[in-house]
Amino acid sequence: MTGMLLDSHVVVWLMDDNPRLGPSAREAIASAPAVLCSAASLWELRIKHLNGKISVPTEFTESVFAAGVVELPVSSAHVAAVDPSALPHRDPFDHMLVAQARVEGLRFVTADAAILAAGLPFVVDARK
Repeated sequence: MTGMLLDSHVVVWLMDDNPRLGPSAREAIASAPAVLCSAASLWELRIKHLNGKISVPTEFTESVFAAGVVELPVSSAHVAAVDPSALPHRDPFDHMLVAQARVEGLRFVTADAAILAAGLPFVVDARK
């Protein structure tokens, strides 16, 4: 596994230089040969913004890509790899991101307690 796929909140933390993103996670992201953001994450953030749950600047997506983060489109292979038993909750975005990381051989950076508790070997704790 060489690249890193960032969970939606981790993308926001990275762009905001949020201290919740831990030093080990920051170093892993900085040294990764590829850092990716799923199109599903961008969609999730847009939905939350439109619903008033978070505030995302208009130029957020462009800023993410300008920072060197690469977009990971959602493919039919990703859809087919979604495994409802992999996570203890029903969040469709989380299930898609985990499937994408698995299919693409990426490490997945998250602070989501439910995902971390699932014990998936490719998941990295964003808080550390």
